[in-house]
Amino acid sequence: MASINCDMGESFGIYRFGDDAACLPFVTHANIACGFHASDPVVMRATVRAAKNAGVNIGSHPGLPDREGFGRRAMRMTREEVSALVVYQTGALQAFAMAEGASLSHIKPHGALFGMAQNDYGVAEGIADAAEVFGLPVIAYSDCCMSEVFTRRGIPFVCEFYVDIDYGDDGRQIISRDHPAISAAAVAEKVRRALREGMTRSVSGRDVRVVADSICVHSDTPGAVEVARAVFETLRAEGALAA
Repeated sequence: MASINCDMGESFGIYRFGDDAACLPFVTHANIACGFHASDPVVMRATVRAAKNAGVNIGSHPGLPDREGFGRRAMRMTREEVSALVVYQTGALQAFAMAEGASLSHIKPHGALFGMAQNDYGVAEGIADAAEVFGLPVIAYSDCCMSEVFTRRGIPFVCEFYVDIDYGDDGRQIISRDHPAISAAAVAEKVRRALREGMTRSVSGRDVRVVADSICVHSDTPGAVEVARAVFETLRAEGALAA
């Protein structure tokens, strides 16, 4: 069984980014930006409200303090800095959830922070420190620092698979500033293979191993609604759609 998580609430002021409302019917978990890489207090509140009304699980999506780079540029940070920025952002979103009579279901680090946590034990420990503060599970990645740290510390987590991001030969997703378009047919095939075989194809044509406890889609990918719909329909057809 696999859930579907989507990064949302990444608009800011008068700037609109992604079609959250249209994606909500096809996802189970909303990762809501918390103001560092994107979003603002008004957007955070509106996105929490929309996710609650749609019956979608609400999670924090803490990112690096880099709006210009949309949180997709790595930074050098200590464990203490990582823990503090995740606590700060998750606490802010938790307040908006409480104001709407909702609660948080998870934490999912954003962009480069997620990538850093795969390769840096200090960053992974910092995220685990913050997760313990809130008693929340984390959407993470398999066979890396995150999975090792969370397993050792007893932090509940699920591993995600990306349908709209390329993979390297090391089996890790390639974090880029822009996401390329992908057809619904290609999405469906990638999902089926990840579920049935635990494999996907890297940019150089190699088969690499993946774990698909949760399928990630991005609201800024071209045709995001069609991508989310294709994931939803494929999981349902496979009898693998989790709540």
